[in-house]
This record gives sequence, structure tokens and C-alpha cells, in this order.
Amino acid sequence: MSNARKNALQTVVNREVVSPRIAGTKVSDYYASNVFNDAAMREYLSEDAYKAVKSAMQSGTKISREIADAVAAGMKSWAMSKGANSYTHWFQPLTGLTAEKHDMFFTPKGDGAIEVFSGDALVQQEPDASSFPSGGIRATFEARGYTAWDPGSPAFIMEIGDGKTLCIPTIFISYTGESLDFKAPLLKSSHLLEEAALPVVHMFDKEATKVTATLGWEQEYFLIDEALFYQRPDLMFAGRTLLGAAPQKGQQFEDHYFGSIPERVYAFMLDLETECHKLGIPVRTRHNEVAPAQFECAPMFEEVNVAVDHNSLLMDLMERVARRHKLRVLLHEKPFAGINGSGKHNNWSMGTDTGKNLLSPGKTPKNNILFLTIFVNVVKAVSEYADLLRASIASANNDHRLGANEAPPAIISVFTGSYMRDVLSEIEKRVSKDKYDELSNANLKLDIHNKIPDVLLDNTDRNRTSPFAFTGNKFEFRAVGSSANCALPMTIMNAIVAKQLQKFKAEVDKLVKGGETKDGAIMRVLRQYISDSKNILFEGDGYSDAWEKEAKKRGLSNVKTTPYALDFYTSKKAKEVLVDTGIYSQRELEARVEVFHHNYILKIDTESRILADMATNQVVPVALDYMNKLIANIKGLKELGVAATASKAQKEIVSEIAVHVNAIKVAVDKMNAAREKAHHAKSNADASKNYCDKVKPYFDEIRNSVDTLETLVDDNLWTLPKYREMLFIR
Repeated sequence: MSNARKNALQTVVNREVVSPRIAGTKVSDYYASNVFNDAAMREYLSEDAYKAVKSAMQSGTKISREIADAVAAGMKSWAMSKGANSYTHWFQPLTGLTAEKHDMFFTPKGDGAIEVFSGDALVQQEPDASSFPSGGIRATFEARGYTAWDPGSPAFIMEIGDGKTLCIPTIFISYTGESLDFKAPLLKSSHLLEEAALPVVHMFDKEATKVTATLGWEQEYFLIDEALFYQRPDLMFAGRTLLGAAPQKGQQFEDHYFGSIPERVYAFMLDLETECHKLGIPVRTRHNEVAPAQFECAPMFEEVNVAVDHNSLLMDLMERVARRHKLRVLLHEKPFAGINGSGKHNNWSMGTDTGKNLLSPGKTPKNNILFLTIFVNVVKAVSEYADLLRASIASANNDHRLGANEAPPAIISVFTGSYMRDVLSEIEKRVSKDKYDELSNANLKLDIHNKIPDVLLDNTDRNRTSPFAFTGNKFEFRAVGSSANCALPMTIMNAIVAKQLQKFKAEVDKLVKGGETKDGAIMRVLRQYISDSKNILFEGDGYSDAWEKEAKKRGLSNVKTTPYALDFYTSKKAKEVLVDTGIYSQRELEARVEVFHHNYILKIDTESRILADMATNQVVPVALDYMNKLIANIKGLKELGVAATASKAQKEIVSEIAVHVNAIKVAVDKMNAAREKAHHAKSNADASKNYCDKVKPYFDEIRNSVDTLETLVDDNLWTLPKYREMLFIR
């Protein structure tokens, strides 16, 4: 065995479990202790400042600079009481990662220094905007950009080693005002959804004054030892293995799912959960996932803006805590071929300030009709704008996972479950197309109400092959990738539902003005929506070839690769729901499409370079070394006068190695040439399609030869850690 691989394996075997840093026996003793939450604000802010911040959080009212100074002073005092001596605006640029620039509180004064934090520093900062992805909004020489405080997401203390920094969640915009992040559009979409949903809710519940989208994400991830990680250039630079033969045992026994958590992993989980809880991230669930070395954590539901921040923060924490345990977290959607990849299920719903989950039927007729109204409108929104949802989860990483018999297909469909399917069928059947007759349909409401119990969770099976499934009191968008920022799919989700609710309200009002009763108008519009949305409803196996054929007949898109899915952002419907509503300007939307295409180009370009280097410089030399040893063995046998038949196996292996070495050389040369040509396109959109169609196909061709060589070459010579080692040695 090569020394590097042998040493790495020996290091893993000798690892000791790192004790987690548990903050207390009860989570309630330290939960949100590092968050500038309501309790902290009451203690450190004046009454006027406290009320101003709460009003900004609840109603979006602006905070004056005078109040901002008071808030900054209180926030600084709180942070310093926690041991922090610096602060940063924490934001989410289009890199897909978080970003921060730290400044210290102190400022020189006379012969000494004082700690200062002004309202101006709280409200606005100026990070360099030229080096972040902008899609052409900012040129290299145009450096000015701004971060602006988001009072709706609480500030927090980030602990890094012995250092502590006050982090202030912000949006990120250019000097000319365009958004350069994922968060600003999310906030706009949430506001749009509230404005659209509240008038609909008021048809049934006049007491509600606020409607918010809620999100509960489920984060899947892999863990491997860092010693093995550092021996794999593909994992280090691409986040996934570009090479590697399947192990003799993978996930086929299904013995890892919900199995006993390995001790070392358990220590990591406890450590991670402690850090999460101190930051107010309500993580409650942990378990083994389907694939070996794969795990999951999940929190309680939160308002979508805070939930998105918490998921981005969680991914940062995972990396940091894993290093403490000599582990590395793999958030790539498909880090290992042949076993399940990782997703991030986005459980989306809507709630009112009166405590009502709008996707949970209640015990009264009024609430049940409200539930049906929201439910049907969500289904109709997905039916109308399915292509935009597909675009929202498009990435080079996620292309490996979607439709791979482990994740939902690229075809967007809605699973309602048999119970709700029957309810929708009854509405469609019993409400006349032309008129709603309250007398003849007097029992309709009662029938519907009896069909919908207070909790639907156990009244239908789950469908893990559905990308968008109703799961009792929420819709689960299962197609979101594990490394993705939740903000983009949630922005699209908020936007399409808002647009649909606006249409619904307008149609109902028109019928009422024409003389129809409100109930009659509502039921008639819902009936029409159910009829119009049938093409998107699917209860069966989303993995099957039959569904692909059926989906095509229904006119549903099945776009399997990112460069082509991104074209949906340039459609008329995209402009209608994203630009005309003010979530993006036309320039902002076009810029994002440019960024997403460019990210795809960079990803495939980087992976092709890594693959070429590993195949040429790590695999081929080892194969040739082994081949030369076999040739020497054959010659030795011949010199001893041993019959030629005795070396038949060696000759066959030599021949097979030679074939694959040659195939690798030819394919790498062709891939490199295709990569060079791919750059010479008229646009990023064309270039990304070139990379997808002309460069990426060589990946599998090269990998097939390399993985075959791995099964032929002497294990003692192979330099790269193997799947069996990365997945099963803990």
C-alpha cells in the first residue's frame, strides 16, 4: 500500500473520540444565549428603541438614525458582556456561501482607546462589491457596494476558537441599488406573499393582521475523516469523488438508515447541536441516513427569513465543528457515485399572527374552507409555474442527484395523497361549472369537512419520489440540493403563490360583483383550478420510465441539466411573477441568470481539470507500475522454462490495463480540447451548454476506465483512498 494512503488509514484507525463541548444538561439553560433576542433587547434597549425594533420586525417600519444609535449602543453592550470585541455585517452573496468583514469596536482616543459602535455602523457598511458575483451589474473597477441591516433576523455572537464576534444579518446591494445577494429578493417575496394572502385570509378570518411563510429544512450531509479527505484532490477541490470503484458492500443491505449512530459521529452531532442551540437554531432531530457515512439533522419550523439565515449559519457551523473532530463535512449533492446523494427538503407553509397554519385544516367549516382555498391555490401555482421551481433548484451539483432513483425527478409534479385527491375530486364533481347552487349543494361543505380531520398526517402515505408533496400540514419541496441556499427556491415559492392568490382574489371578486354569493364564487373558482391543475398531480412512482412518458403526454417539462433549466428564467412567466411583482428588476434577474451560468461553467471546468490531473498523474503511473511488475513476472516465468499457459492470466491483465491506460489518455486529451473550445461561445448561456454537452460526457468515460483499473491494480500500489475506506472506516 502506498505510504500516504497507509499513513492516512492508520491515522483514522487510531483516532480518539473528541469530547463534545456540552454547554449544560438542559438545552433550555443555554438556548439562544448568543442571540440578541427579545429578552436581550428588553434588557439592553430603552423602551423606545425596543418598540422601534419590534415594529420593524413585525410591520417593516423604518428605524430612525437616532433610534439606530440607541440600538447600536445596547447591542454593543450586550455583545461585550458576552466577550465580543468586534462586529461584522453577515450576508449571503451569490457565491452560495456566507460573507463577513470584521471591524473592532475600539477607536483610539488621546493616549488610549474607547469602544464605539454607532447607528451608522449598525445600519450600513461598505464591503467591496467588485469581487463578488454580479452578472455584470458591477465591473471590476466599480468596487462600491453596501450591506444593510435586516432587523427581522436577530444579531448573534459567533464563537471561533477563543474569539467572539457580533454578527449582524444584512442584505447586500450594489452602489446603484441592485441586490447582489439571495436575501433581499427573499424579503421582497415574503412581503409580496403577505400582501397577496391577507385579503384572501380576510375572506374567512378578519382577526388576522399578518401572514408569513414558514420553513423547516432537513439537512443531509456526509462525514469522512480528514486524513482520507486530504488524500483525495477531488474531494478537496470539487466536494465530490470524480473517481472510485464501488465497494463490495454499499447501501444495498439498508442497514445504515436510522441505525445506531457511530460514537465519533454522535460526539460531532452533540457538539454541533450545542453550537446551534446557543445561536437559537432549533435543531431537534438527528439520525443516520440511507447511504453509509450519511446523516441528517432537522429543526423546528421558523419564519422563512430566519430559517434561511439559520440554515446558512448551520452549514458554516458544520464545517467548523467537523474540523474540531478531525472530520470533514461533505455537503455536495452527490459526493459518492452509486449510493444516495444528499438533499435539503424544504417544508413550506404559511401562518397567521393569530396562530393559524393555513395548510392545516381546523375543526370549523370556516377554517376548513380557508385550508382548501390555500391548498388548491398552492397546487395551481405549482401547475402554472413548475418550470420556475425547476430552475430554482438547478445546479451542477444537483444534476447528479435529480432522478437518480434516490431523489425526485427533474419533472415537477405534486403529490396530494389519496385522501386529498378524493376531496379535490368531490369538489370538482359536485360544484357546477356554470353555477354554485347553495341549496342543491347544501351538504357539500359538511361532506368536505367530515373528510378532512384536524390532522391529515397519517391519512395518506408519503411519496419520496415526488418533488413537491403535501405531508399533512405543509408542502415538502424535496428537490432542493443539500449545498443550496434555501433562499432562492423559497423566493420562487413565495412569489408564485402570491401571484396565484392575487389572481384568485380578483376572480372571486369579479364573480361576486356579477351577483354570485361569496361562497359560491370561491367554490366555483376552486373547482376550475382543480380542473386546470390535473396535469401536475401524480401519485405514482416518479422514478419509473412510465412516468417520464406520461409526463411528456401531459406537457410537463423534463429538463435534466442546469444550463437548459436556467432558460426558464428568461420566459414570459418568469417576468410576470418575478419582475412585474418587483421582486427583481429585469437587470437583476438577467444578472442572476448570468451568475448561475457562470457558476456552472466554473464548476465543470474545475472538475475537468481535477479529473485530468488525477487520471494522468495519480492513476496512470500506478497502473503502468503494476503492469511493468506483471511483465517482469511473465519474463521470469519464461526464463525458468515454465509453460506459457502459466502466465496467461498475467498477460490478460497486462492487456486489459494497457487498453484502459490508452483509453484514459485519449479521453483526457479529447476532454481538454473540448474544454478549450467551450470557452469560445457568444454568451455564458452558450458556454455552459457547451460544457454540459461537450465536456461533461468525458467524465464518465474516463471514470469507467479508472474505476476498472482500481479493481485490477495491486491494492498495495493504489494511492487514492477507496470507497470502502472513506465510507466505512470511522
